[in-house]
Amino acid sequence: MYDDWLANGIVVVATLAAVCLSVLQHYEGLLFTSRRLPSLGGFRRTKMLYCIGSVLILHVSEIWIFGLMLWLLLQWSACGNVGPAGQHPLDLVYLSAVTFTTMGASDLAPTGPIRFLFGTEALTGFVLITWSASFTYLEMERYWRNR
Repeated sequence: MYDDWLANGIVVVATLAAVCLSVLQHYEGLLFTSRRLPSLGGFRRTKMLYCIGSVLILHVSEIWIFGLMLWLLLQWSACGNVGPAGQHPLDLVYLSAVTFTTMGASDLAPTGPIRFLFGTEALTGFVLITWSASFTYLEMERYWRNR
């Protein structure tokens, strides 16, 4: 299963690319959101809805980054598979969402080198979700304190 070192290396490089792309997107998205919030006027609710909506959009797009990277890797059978039912791109995005949110319950089970991607995605998702929670808390603290 792990004898093909080229497939193993490609999975590691693809995983690192997905992690870097997701973290950079998250950073830039939170920076953009933070800079945009003061210009939304005096309504705290509007600011918080914008903040939460932005964070959710960021997470969904990061899930898609990992899901599409998974789909690309699965085009080469040496990278592994997720079972016969999981070949549609939307199935892979679903599996990515389950992994990213660290929920971990799925009817699809990865085998082969792509399991590295899933383990790393779970850790990345946990870190990015925690980062978003901290960001949201700080923004709420800033706007709720100014009563």
